[in-house]
Amino acid sequence: MNRTHIFKIVEMTPSDAVQAARALDEGAVAVLPTDTVYGIGTGAFCEKSIQEIYRIKERPATSPLQILTGTVQQARRVAVFSPAAERLAGAYWPGALTAILPPTVEGKPLTRGFAGLGIRVPGHLFLTGLLAQMQNPMACTSANLHGQPVITDEATLLETFAGKVDFIFLGGTLSPVASSVVDLTGPHAVLLREGGIPRTALEKTLGEPLCNK
Repeated sequence: MNRTHIFKIVEMTPSDAVQAARALDEGAVAVLPTDTVYGIGTGAFCEKSIQEIYRIKERPATSPLQILTGTVQQARRVAVFSPAAERLAGAYWPGALTAILPPTVEGKPLTRGFAGLGIRVPGHLFLTGLLAQMQNPMACTSANLHGQPVITDEATLLETFAGKVDFIFLGGTLSPVASSVVDLTGPHAVLLREGGIPRTALEKTLGEPLCNK
């Protein structure tokens, strides 16, 4: 890749967003703001572009990417929701909760051999709007080189990714707080990471204690 299209999200028009959503569905790779840190993503079913993300990040291709959707309804296409998952989604989406859920038949190819899919409806208005205009979910991971700190500022983002991806969407300086991750693939909910949503809040919503990983 030689040319990266760079946009400040506050200056984007609705037409820009529609074109970006179409490009992502077709396999464009983009770096963009989320409600936690900057992420790098592409259409979830674009395997060649997903492999490109692994190459750009210098990350092992066996590691799964997170699946982002604009709505819970879109998430149901690729993941099976238990009553516990429905409670958490209703309480915290859009927001900083990643739920590990069993895949549907359509979602199974996205698991990369793992038991579940990491699903999130992010709370960042630009990203949620972009996802809602996409035909498919987005496969996404943090925008940083493997083993390096996450990126929350525009200068580091441009230095790291300009010329390597198709799009960079600049959204200012972000919070370094990661999402909370709950595994709901087994008989009991397991807290894999406590992030933006406290354990106590998650347990109150579930009505039962979370297990430790």
